[in-house]
Amino acid sequence: QVQLVESGGGLVQSGGSLRLSCAASGRIVRINTLGWYRQAPGKQRELVAHIGTGGDTNYADSVKGRFTISRDNAKNTVYLQMNSLKPEDTAIFYCNARIVSSPWDSGKDYWGKGTGVTVSS
Repeated sequence: QVQLVESGGGLVQSGGSLRLSCAASGRIVRINTLGWYRQAPGKQRELVAHIGTGGDTNYADSVKGRFTISRDNAKNTVYLQMNSLKPEDTAIFYCNARIVSSPWDSGKDYWGKGTGVTVSS
């Protein structure tokens, strides 16, 4: 089937940067939309950034100007460059992808298992 594997999380000081990666593998005909979500302790999962097939992007207001989402279609990979990190960015970050696995389906949503980001003050 399809797997999404995130990497790049870790511990960073406030004001620092991290780059998350998410690689998709398996039965992939096409990857439509890609996104990064996060879930902080005690909070609901929320959308951080989203990128469409044409490279169009949108961001949560809380990360605009600090985070940048990008995709490498040749590598089936999506990235999240996170700059000027704040303690409130601490969360588990999850990759989401809508992937078409056969010419007959319209795509299915897949999730990675998450990568932890901790920002110390």
